[in-house]
Amino acid sequence: MYRVVLHNDDYTTMEFVLDVLESVFHKTHDEAHRLTLQIHQQGSAQCGMYTYEIAETKVAQVHDLAQQSGFPLRASLEEE
Repeated sequence: MYRVVLHNDDYTTMEFVLDVLESVFHKTHDEAHRLTLQIHQQGSAQCGMYTYEIAETKVAQVHDLAQQSGFPLRASLEEE
C-alpha cells in the first residue's frame, strides 16, 4: 500500500486544496478543512492509502488539476 501526501507551498490557495481534497480524495468538507490546516501548518498531510496504481492516479490527478489552475501544488506517494 502507498500513502498519498499533499505538500505545502506559498502559492496554492487553501480553497483550491479544499477542492482537491473533496474532489480527488472524496473527503468531507470537515475532513478536507482539517487536512488543509495540517498541510499549511506542518508542511504536508497524508490524504489516503491506496494500491500503487490508484495512488499513482491520485497524484497525477492532483498535478493535472493544479497545472490547469496555475498552482504549484505537489503530491507524492510513499510506500507504507
